[in-house]
Amino acid sequence: MLVDGGFRVVASNPEVLQILTFPERPEQIHDLDSWIANSLRSKLLHRQSASGIAGEVRSARRTYLCRSFFLDSVVVPKDTLAQSGRLQIVMIERKSHEATSLWEVSERFGLTRRELETVQFLLEGFTSKEIAQRMNISANTVKAFIRLVMAKMDVSTRSGIVGKVACPRT
Repeated sequence: MLVDGGFRVVASNPEVLQILTFPERPEQIHDLDSWIANSLRSKLLHRQSASGIAGEVRSARRTYLCRSFFLDSVVVPKDTLAQSGRLQIVMIERKSHEATSLWEVSERFGLTRRELETVQFLLEGFTSKEIAQRMNISANTVKAFIRLVMAKMDVSTRSGIVGKVACPRT
């Protein structure tokens, strides 16, 4: 979702709106833009820093990680940007129990963002070819990422990577 300085929605997708408005349906809310802005302000504004916001949003029994990033260069008419302040991308992703451990593993072994993305797909059971398709890179690049991760984790197999993530203290 893309929001302006007042947390007003500039662009979004239906899934994010459903998560943020649960248990209501987005189409049942009279002034959806104001509702979303107030919701984001109340849930996340106290967690705002210079780099954006971070926090959790609950929707039914699910918990979602919410992070935002300020856009430094944007193709938006200057008068719109002047009225709205800095634009932010707000990302909402389903939190799983392994999400925290993945970040811990990433920090512990010094994985890059792309290596971590590769590990995440590997944990979901994708082949190198499937990972390559999802990351828009070649299968050989995926294999190189996996080799780098194995070296950083001091393991020699893909299952060794899974083991390090499942038991991060080993």
